[in-house]
Amino acid sequence: MIRYGKTTQTAISAMSRLAQVYEDGVFLSSHDVAKSRDLPQTLVAKLLTTLSQAGLVTGSRGPGGGYSLARPPSDICLLDIAGVFERQDGKVVCPFGPNWCGSETPCPLHEDYLAFAERFRKWQERTTLAVFSKEAKKDKASKRAAAR
Repeated sequence: MIRYGKTTQTAISAMSRLAQVYEDGVFLSSHDVAKSRDLPQTLVAKLLTTLSQAGLVTGSRGPGGGYSLARPPSDICLLDIAGVFERQDGKVVCPFGPNWCGSETPCPLHEDYLAFAERFRKWQERTTLAVFSKEAKKDKASKRAAAR
């Protein structure tokens, strides 16, 4: 199964928290983000620094400082975040390993696996942090209420 590493999972979790408070214009400390998501504070601080260097979050020091998304949640997709921490060279690692698929004839799963990997990449591109924002929650709640 295609999945994220622990670092990417933690980064997405931290970013999702920043997306929740984006509309309020709130800056959160790495401690606040870590506590709200039950994550290691030192790791969150390191990841937020890395995400800041990548232009995905902004940080400010001092009283009232902290981190915020650098762009609206709808403008940051999961691939933007994963691209900071995951290998993005386009190579798909075959489940059989390089001894079969990398030698002459592709394995029996090759074409299906490539298609699955492409679907996953497209899903990451179209899935934005807006799913975590307050507006998305309001829309979901009103859709539920309308369905009743």
